[in-house]
Amino acid sequence: MSDEILRVHYLQLTRPPAAIPAYSGPERITAERMMLDDYLSLYTGVGAALRWDQRLRMPREELRGLLQSPRLQIYVLRHDSQALGFCELDRVDFPEIELKNFGLVPRAQGRGLGPWLLRTALHHEWQLRPSRIWLHTDTWDHPAALRIYQRAGFTVYRVQDEPPGEL
Repeated sequence: MSDEILRVHYLQLTRPPAAIPAYSGPERITAERMMLDDYLSLYTGVGAALRWDQRLRMPREELRGLLQSPRLQIYVLRHDSQALGFCELDRVDFPEIELKNFGLVPRAQGRGLGPWLLRTALHHEWQLRPSRIWLHTDTWDHPAALRIYQRAGFTVYRVQDEPPGEL
């Protein structure tokens, strides 16, 4: 185990998100119930370089149940049938919604697809009238993550240093 400490930013959205950016490419965003292996493949494709492991450490049956439960909503960015990214939101504490995971596979980054996916997902979730949508991001995340969240309308409400095992 490393002695490394991560700077963690906690953000929340308490008003409607920023407008969905115009996009006219061939990619599409759909709300999906993902099968376990498809989810893990996408989760790993997005998160391997960012050291994501929370879902990989979950017992498979527990994760399978979570993926099929109504508390979890996953918005998937696809080109044809290929998944390029996802935005995963957990409604277990509704009217609060937690943005659990969000990102794109490396080959899809840098084309404006991330902000489009994020804001599209947020606009759909905002229709449920949550009290807030919140998340945390840390120094291991993509360097653009904090900026993308803030441009979508999130504001920082806490910053703290935490050991990686706590996340």
